[in-house]
Amino acid sequence: MRTNFSLLFYMKKQKNYTKGIAPIYIRITVNGKRAESATGRSCEPDRWNCKSGRSIGTKEDSKSLNSFLDHLQNMVYDAHCELLKSGNMITAEAIKNRFLGKEEKSQTLLQAITEHNQKVEALVGKEFVQGTLNRYKVLKKHLAVFLPFKYGVKDMGMRNVDIAFLNEFDYYLRSEKSCANNYTVKMIKNLGKIINISFENGYIQTNPFASYKGRTKKVDRYFLNQEEIEVIADKQFVSERLDIIRDIFLFCCFTGLAYADVQKLQKTHISKGIDGEYWIIKNRQKTNIRSAIPLLPTAVNILDKYKNHPVCINKDLVFPVPSNQKMNEYLKEIEERCEIGKKLTSHIARHTFATTVTLLNGVPIESVSQMLGHTNIRTTQHYAKILDIKVGADMALLRNKLAII
Repeated sequence: MRTNFSLLFYMKKQKNYTKGIAPIYIRITVNGKRAESATGRSCEPDRWNCKSGRSIGTKEDSKSLNSFLDHLQNMVYDAHCELLKSGNMITAEAIKNRFLGKEEKSQTLLQAITEHNQKVEALVGKEFVQGTLNRYKVLKKHLAVFLPFKYGVKDMGMRNVDIAFLNEFDYYLRSEKSCANNYTVKMIKNLGKIINISFENGYIQTNPFASYKGRTKKVDRYFLNQEEIEVIADKQFVSERLDIIRDIFLFCCFTGLAYADVQKLQKTHISKGIDGEYWIIKNRQKTNIRSAIPLLPTAVNILDKYKNHPVCINKDLVFPVPSNQKMNEYLKEIEERCEIGKKLTSHIARHTFATTVTLLNGVPIESVSQMLGHTNIRTTQHYAKILDIKVGADMALLRNKLAII
């Protein structure tokens, strides 16, 4: 990044100054921001040239002072060059510290993210899931491209990450990467966690993330209705792989399991509940919250189809679930062949369970929230807000009651 760098020697008179010598200071200015330091030398005001920043005269003491100031000036220029070569952010304070040889408690942005990711990686499977680690790895990749693009540096000190930086990164994600609003805001919030850690550890004195104004926007959630579920269930496929993916998708529609949960679903997670029927009882991988889901007849029938599948027997799993990428790829094929006009993903199956299968059939929202493993019932209420059909049905019952009166 191009910087406006200047250097000035000036005389600094104290408030109670009357006459005699006055101390000389050095002022470093980068892009309008200053850093100052005493030179340890003094001069009489009438022998000081403010424009040149040097002593006037040919006497030995003037020559000696000017030679010393020239030496300091060269040291500052050398410090500036060293920072340029290292690829670090050029600031007045950074040049001053390099010039004075100060080793302050510092940390770079990418270094902070790397250290954070190493700790998260060590706790994957204990306190974090792989998806959390992946999000911060993506954040690091974005910043590794953004820093040279915007500032011309490979890395920068955490002290230089301010609200202007966050707003520039926000704009970069939206404009250069064409990221949606919610993705952009979540990425900045992930960066905010790194900033908070640096603030708590004393690497930065202020927390710029506190001033960030990004807000996520509500996104309309769509789901499958009963007719669309039946179209997918009745469709005949020539390929066995599409049959398997269709069955896994329908199982999620009737249980509300997310992809990560159905992929690791084991037979030990299925047992008879207090009602004598089969239940899935396990902790959600995303939140580690316990969810207990009574199995509907359709889900039980799908389970029975795969109890003797070779992959399931060898890996002690309920279903032969492929990678998430393959799963979505095959679901796209099913979507095209069924011609239902809605994009099929494993998460749409979860939405379908929350709406068409449960809420629309009168299951209380508290029970739905518990089965989905939500940490807050507000999350479940997002599904309830889009159920105009349910609202219409409820009001129809009220009309009938009022008509009788």
